[in-house]
Amino acid sequence: MQRSSKIVATIGPASDSPDQLRKLIQAGLDVARLNFSHGTHEEHTAKIRLIRQLSEELHKPVSILQDLQGPKLRVGRLPKEGVFLRSGQKVLLISVDSNSEELLEVSEDKIVIPLTVPNLADAVSVGNRVLMDDGNLELLVKDIIGEDVMTEVIVGGKLTSHKGVNLPGAKLLFPGFTEKDRKDLHFGLTIGIDLVAISFVSCAEDILKVKDEIRKFSSESTDIPIIAKLERPEAIEHLEDIMRVTDGVMVARGDLGVETSAALVPIIQKQIIESASRHNRFVITATQMLDSMIHNPRPTRAEASDVANAIFDGTDAVMLSGETATGKYPLKSIQYMNEIVIEAEQNYQKWGYHPEEYAESDQDALALARAAFALARDTNVSSIAVFSRSGLTALLMSKVRPGVPILAFTPEINTYRRMGVYWGVKPFLIPFASSVKSMVSYVETSVISETSLKKGQQIVIISGYPVGAFKPANLALLHTIGEEM
Repeated sequence: MQRSSKIVATIGPASDSPDQLRKLIQAGLDVARLNFSHGTHEEHTAKIRLIRQLSEELHKPVSILQDLQGPKLRVGRLPKEGVFLRSGQKVLLISVDSNSEELLEVSEDKIVIPLTVPNLADAVSVGNRVLMDDGNLELLVKDIIGEDVMTEVIVGGKLTSHKGVNLPGAKLLFPGFTEKDRKDLHFGLTIGIDLVAISFVSCAEDILKVKDEIRKFSSESTDIPIIAKLERPEAIEHLEDIMRVTDGVMVARGDLGVETSAALVPIIQKQIIESASRHNRFVITATQMLDSMIHNPRPTRAEASDVANAIFDGTDAVMLSGETATGKYPLKSIQYMNEIVIEAEQNYQKWGYHPEEYAESDQDALALARAAFALARDTNVSSIAVFSRSGLTALLMSKVRPGVPILAFTPEINTYRRMGVYWGVKPFLIPFASSVKSMVSYVETSVISETSLKKGQQIVIISGYPVGAFKPANLALLHTIGEEM
């Protein structure tokens, strides 16, 4: 059975061999995420070339997502054995350079923890929490001493070097788009990635800065989709403004849960997906979806429910992180994800989110997508064929959730690759169509050879008219397969 929701998987040591990656694509991988917090440009180049090679061999488009690191707040260098923090203990926090390897003095009477947080003393206030190691350790700011911060341990435990740091409520006085991000972005644009994810987005300006950087570096890449990773409370406060300027969003539930609370994450997830549907933006729901499969060969029942509920919420894609990057069972993770999504989609009509009452736009292409949806619902239509140079019409068709497969035809290789993240869309790369007759011919050839559709079945064809003039979609044609034009 064809699956509509897409699967994003992080490629890492557990999944980057040719044999393993081939199996992942065959099992249902749609988008390969490359985490630029790790690896060199040379290593990423090898992965990208391998993905492109396998995609071509298997005749399946695989979108490549470049996930930029953003500013990483981490613990600096500590003794090899780590430091054990006890509840009630006083701990002095100091700012160090992110490249610093200086080993500070640690004793029972004096515990100093280095943090790679610029202007730490200016960012936090007395009463703020400092969370480390995914929130497993919690400190409370008690005093600001010059450029240092005195804290008290609220929740203790063992702390080792380079663990992540979260500062809920702090005013982070440094750019979200770092110099490393700039270099990585230039590399990605040069080698031809398909999507770019921006970490720690707080407001619309963060997205506009990256778009401006892309425009300056490469005028040919200005249409590359930008994904805003929503992982801080500030992003939720400015959610509507962010939606207006981004192309897609990622519900980054890991940092959201630490920066806010685990109890709020399900509510925020629904809020983000609903807003994205109104603004016709695609959504990736991420973090710990099948987390237990990093170590275990099958997911928990709670994880299966989590994935299914993300589908019912209306997400366009679900993402695997450590499960496929470093886990023991990357292939089984994809297989279980695929199985859970298919089962959820079979019950989507009853339990799922139906966006037609929310979506807002004055675009003619959206009105045509809605018309095609109505036509598919009221007649015996088996699929909707969309001709699009940029992929926009395919995305809009995707967002109205037509209930039948969306076959997206484009002569643009970049568009063909990017559409792998769109819900319900099966991309086709075709020659340029200059007439209605050639357009219909491409549809017939493709659907008969690459789908289960047969002669006599009806499809709706959406295109700009005159065909070949690259106009926005303004034509809907009801066509019977095998019938002469």
